Amino acid sequence: MDLVTVTGTENLMMAAALAEGETLLENAAREPEVVDLARCLTAMGAKIEGAGSDRIRIQGVPSLGGAEHCVMPDRIETGTYLAAAAATRGKVRLTGTAPDSLDATLDKLREAGAKVSTSDSSIEIEMADRPNAVSVRTAPYPGFATDMQAQFMALATVARGTALITETIFENRFMHALEMQRLGADIRLEGNTAMVKGVERLQGAKVMATDLRASAGLVIAGLVADGDTVVDRIYHLDRGYEALETKLSSLGARIVRIS
Repeated sequence: MDLVTVTGTENLMMAAALAEGETLLENAAREPEVVDLARCLTAMGAKIEGAGSDRIRIQGVPSLGGAEHCVMPDRIETGTYLAAAAATRGKVRLTGTAPDSLDATLDKLREAGAKVSTSDSSIEIEMADRPNAVSVRTAPYPGFATDMQAQFMALATVARGTALITETIFENRFMHALEMQRLGADIRLEGNTAMVKGVERLQGAKVMATDLRASAGLVIAGLVADGDTVVDRIYHLDRGYEALETKLSSLGARIVRIS
């Protein structure tokens, strides 16, 4: 593949599992989700080697059979709650997680000043003071995930200092920056880089979600803003989060779904 693509790698891997002969995927995605899918297919009878590296070799089999497989925890959902805790200067313990899939995110949270501790399946985070601004540059795994970019931009809007956020994966993925500006965020866009100068407080406003992760970023920004924030078009949010408002409410957030 010319470009690293998670969904492309997964689709080709599934097709190759039942294709005649041997298939070699080069420049394959290395994300944990690819490895998890390979484990599932292998449990069903597929012959796959190299998942987690940039070369995956698949020997086709005539058929696959039933199997039992537990899907890995959602590392982006986990990262979203961690970013929300850091932005609001909270203390949260997340269970049913996979800390070893979140190294880049956890490193940046520690750089922002958070205390982070992990066990095999849980993460605890505490941000006792205003976070420090941290710059991020998105990259394929094991780099910083593009799906955490909007959440860290929300964190940067109220951080101490200036953060440079560079998006290298997707074009036009800074639309949430314009909505955060409605909340009083100091953000300047230059090509694929956003310069975010942290402010003491944001101010609630009506904003519009433009994609899944932008929705999560706007919710985090709304949590730290004074007054009421209304996030419109949350059907984007529901594509990747189950009962987000219920889980945040259980942590003390004042958040309700109004439609």
